[in-house]
Amino acid sequence: MIERLREWGNSHTRRGRYSPIGITFHWVMALLILFQIGWGFWADSIMPGGDKLFAYQVHSAAGLPVLLLAVARVFWRILITDPVNDADRQGFQSKIAHWTAMTFYVVFFTLPVSGWVMWSSVAAPGPLYLGGIVPWPQVPLSSLDAITQYAILDLAEDVHIASVILLLLLIPAHAGAALKHHFWDRHDVLSAMLPEVPDWDGHRLAVPPNKRTTPPLPQGSEAG
Repeated sequence: MIERLREWGNSHTRRGRYSPIGITFHWVMALLILFQIGWGFWADSIMPGGDKLFAYQVHSAAGLPVLLLAVARVFWRILITDPVNDADRQGFQSKIAHWTAMTFYVVFFTLPVSGWVMWSSVAAPGPLYLGGIVPWPQVPLSSLDAITQYAILDLAEDVHIASVILLLLLIPAHAGAALKHHFWDRHDVLSAMLPEVPDWDGHRLAVPPNKRTTPPLPQGSEAG
């Protein structure tokens, strides 16, 4: 089963494209991360109360899937080789791109894990739910004394904030590089991460039945 899955995924990468599963991971996580950043800033701006608690509950429910998707995406990246495209032939730019990708993966873990720890500390506002539905265990911190828990909470907050700042730097740099490769360099990087649309070569506009499809017959000469 694994070998068949690997062969199917590599059949796409050999053509210079990411597999449909890899493409789905990329765009679903991109949407989740963008939502989390915007929602997180909005939740922080709300005055303490029921609305703020609800906002944080939504934030945590959407953050836990990021952690699971990150684990699954790492497994898929190990299982399936990446395609070799135009940007992989540019020396130091390729190295920068790979280091950027690795930094993204680190943040995909530090953000939800630090949020998970924050929710499980002495300031835990309630139970955790994956996607707002499936119960999720808290980090076992209750056996620690309050001072230690507050120290862990403070460290988790620092990691969370640093991860958000890092994302705010990485996202525009990543998007800008992708657009530069696509529109300026005419590379295949962006197109390799977009869903593949089959060509419509077999589709032709039908000729209306009332249109003449053969040339008109020659008319007789004036002298005829």
